[in-house]
Amino acid sequence: MAEKVDRLTRVNELLKRELAEAIERGLISAPGVLVSVTEVHAGVDLRNATVYISIFGADSARKHKIMRELNELRLDFQHRLARVLAFKHTPVLDFRLDMRTELGDRVLELLNEEDSNRDA
Repeated sequence: MAEKVDRLTRVNELLKRELAEAIERGLISAPGVLVSVTEVHAGVDLRNATVYISIFGADSARKHKIMRELNELRLDFQHRLARVLAFKHTPVLDFRLDMRTELGDRVLELLNEEDSNRDA
């Protein structure tokens, strides 16, 4: 079982690296915005993979537009992965917005506000 977990971890990292590279090379157009792949979770059978995307420097509407564009380009990403990686099956990608960083920033902001209020 540990072998499957190790293999899946390596596959997730490989998918993350290849997808991040494709985004960095301009497969999507998002000038002035940082789009990064934060995590990839492939299914054990490697038929599906959830790709978590973090977007900095964009308002909510622009984030949703970028996510729509990523999902529209899903097949292009999958074809790229099929060419670059020698997997028996190329996973079907599902792009999701990763809000963890923003939520963490908000928590820190609230804690700082609380500290400021105590000092005043």
